[in-house]
Amino acid sequence: MRLLLDTHVWLWSLLAPTRLSRSAAESLEDVANELWLSPVSVWETLLLIEKGRVEVSVDPSRWVKSVLQSFPVRDALMSRQIAVLSRSVEVKHQDPADRFIAATAMAYDLTLVTADQRLLAGAPYEVLTAA
Repeated sequence: MRLLLDTHVWLWSLLAPTRLSRSAAESLEDVANELWLSPVSVWETLLLIEKGRVEVSVDPSRWVKSVLQSFPVRDALMSRQIAVLSRSVEVKHQDPADRFIAATAMAYDLTLVTADQRLLAGAPYEVLTAA
């Protein structure tokens, strides 16, 4: 499977793996699966650290760089197509970051791993429930 990790799933896998559902944890550990991450998730993570909602013991940028080296994921890069799709994707969410992530799942034909009910409900892309 080709899995796009929602921001919280990426963070849970790093900082609180017991929060993941059994199927999500097994899917992330399965070496046959490709793990993908949007740069939006990196941006969201840095915002969460800045706001004190996620704590790390070193400089946030250094922490993210280190994590990306030790937890390899493929880059689901942004594009104009994703930007346009983010406004037309049918999800019950107005959060721009989440709309970009949903559009990325569609554009790259990835299964979105998330616990966000607004991204799971009636999703026009494949999903794997993370919690």
